[in-house]
Amino acid sequence: MPYRILISLLLLLVQLPLFAAPRVVATIQPLHALAAGVMEGVAEPQLLLPPGASPHSYALTPSQAQALAQADLVVWVGSGLEQFLAKPLRTLAAKADSLELARLDSIKLLAATPGHAHAGSGHDHADYDPHLWLDVGNAERLLAALAERLAALDPAHAETYRRNAQRRMAQLQRLDAALQRQLEPVQAVPFMVFHDAYRYFTQRYGLFEATALTLNPERPPGARAVIQARQQVSDLKVRCIFSEPQFEPGLAEAVARGSGARIAVLDPIGAAIPPGPEAYPELLRRLATALSDCLSEPR
Repeated sequence: MPYRILISLLLLLVQLPLFAAPRVVATIQPLHALAAGVMEGVAEPQLLLPPGASPHSYALTPSQAQALAQADLVVWVGSGLEQFLAKPLRTLAAKADSLELARLDSIKLLAATPGHAHAGSGHDHADYDPHLWLDVGNAERLLAALAERLAALDPAHAETYRRNAQRRMAQLQRLDAALQRQLEPVQAVPFMVFHDAYRYFTQRYGLFEATALTLNPERPPGARAVIQARQQVSDLKVRCIFSEPQFEPGLAEAVARGSGARIAVLDPIGAAIPPGPEAYPELLRRLATALSDCLSEPR
């Protein structure tokens, strides 16, 4: 092989890593979807938790630990939600960049509900409600932050990241307006949720979330709590009680018994939605549809 060609090939091999896209790991489905939207056309992020897994309490598998060890960027909400990740980030992913959504200056944070702790997990939700991806405004801010962080890690694709983020933000703004119109007719109708995970969504759209059956999804309510919840359903004239696919539906049925309240399902993570850039807007659509369908007057 001619000397000049050999030198050219060697130079090309040396330069290839400079143009490789960052390896991005996102903890939960909504964050993965937002990252996938920003990276579209460049690479795909890796989803850390499998669909249906609760981020409140999780143990990493060896393959997930390896993904963290190889990551260039880890996208997560924060220790208020993925407390299991705090130590692995310091050890396995010590060299990776971390984008912690709860620490972004622009993010809107709601105060934690008093007593909102996770028994047995050795942590609580600190001083904020960690389900912050359910405010579409927070999702837009994450898109912008992701684009800039990826642009810094991968300047060769900086314009693609920024262009993708702008396109996804425009999509979410249109969706936000549509959801406002969809949910406006049921804003005054009281409902109960399984656990305290939806305030970012309900406050965004002015909905009447009367109460939550439990503050702690890892500790099912006892008989006394069920009796109290039944009384609340009666006193507040709750029209719908929303269960979640990850938890036993019998609890909602026990609370609703004899009240006339309807039972439906809300999923704050979107476990049944195929991963990808469209998973986040689809999550919001499904929440809005479940709420509007159940809270509307019978036809």
